Amino acid sequence: MRAARTIVAAALGSGIVAVAVAGAPLAAEILAGMAAPLAAVTVSWVLIERAYAREPTQVTRLMIGAFGVKMLFFGAYVALMLGVVGLRVTPFIVSFTGYFVALYLIEALLLRRLIARSV
Repeated sequence: MRAARTIVAAALGSGIVAVAVAGAPLAAEILAGMAAPLAAVTVSWVLIERAYAREPTQVTRLMIGAFGVKMLFFGAYVALMLGVVGLRVTPFIVSFTGYFVALYLIEALLLRRLIARSV
């Protein structure tokens, strides 16, 4: 749970810095680009930690199931943000992609550390 709080704090802090650098007119695109990857990584990491504590062999099964749910979630989220909300495409996609890659890299490193502790 501590890792999840750290991820959220780091993402929010970097979002504030990104808005300060890029300017207030891009705040909606930057923060919306951050929101979905942050939510997905935070929820999946909490679920991974809980599953690993209960039964480490179930983590792979959980991650495979979560992958399918995340594909649907991200597709719907991007369509909603661009089609319905009407955010500007380029800043939203740059923010979304940057946060997606960074947050999933962090999750992978945390997973590696979690597994290494038990070996």
